[in-house]
Amino acid sequence: MNDVKIAPSLLAADFSKLGEELARIEDHVDWLHLDIMDGHFVPNVSFGMPVIKSIRSASLLYFDCHIMTTNPDVYVVDLAEAGADLVTMHIEAIPDPTHAAETARSNDLDFGLAINPKTPFEGVAPFVELCDVIVVMSVEPGFGGQSFIPEILPKVQAAREWVEERGLATDIQVDGGITPENADMAANAGASVLVAGSAVFRAEDPQKAVEKIRRAANRK
Repeated sequence: MNDVKIAPSLLAADFSKLGEELARIEDHVDWLHLDIMDGHFVPNVSFGMPVIKSIRSASLLYFDCHIMTTNPDVYVVDLAEAGADLVTMHIEAIPDPTHAAETARSNDLDFGLAINPKTPFEGVAPFVELCDVIVVMSVEPGFGGQSFIPEILPKVQAAREWVEERGLATDIQVDGGITPENADMAANAGASVLVAGSAVFRAEDPQKAVEKIRRAANRK
């Protein structure tokens, strides 16, 4: 497996100076993770298309858009127009994502599915071959700054084994509570993408924070 990719979550950034926040990390990370929340599927509201469109002009990063809404498929076209590269949606919100995946592909977007901490891997297994990314939530979705739930690690391992046994190129992303202290656990379980919010954007030196996470994740 290649080196683990780091995807800071914009939710933890200072929204009064997003341009500056992005500039501090742009050359040191791999993806930018964007959480779109509706206050219904999760108990929080974040941001929408205008914010994504505005930062697209300020960044060349791969935009990983995580849709935490009740009807995630209705946002696919708008996200493509706003500058997304990847859309991921929750299997809990869209039990049959086949049409959503097709819509994403027809709009030149990569597609992924996410599963909450209490959802077993089997809930998403039938659809893995539709996906560029499987997201294993390591916190309850909806808020940043939560602690990593280590009990999800066997699920990460199950996803990694499924992908490798079938010769797929699907990334396994772990989202939530990632720090330099647990990045190695997630990576060793099979994660190829790590989403870290507070550990990066709220660090005194985000660049150093990213490098600490990267070193930990790529430690063999």
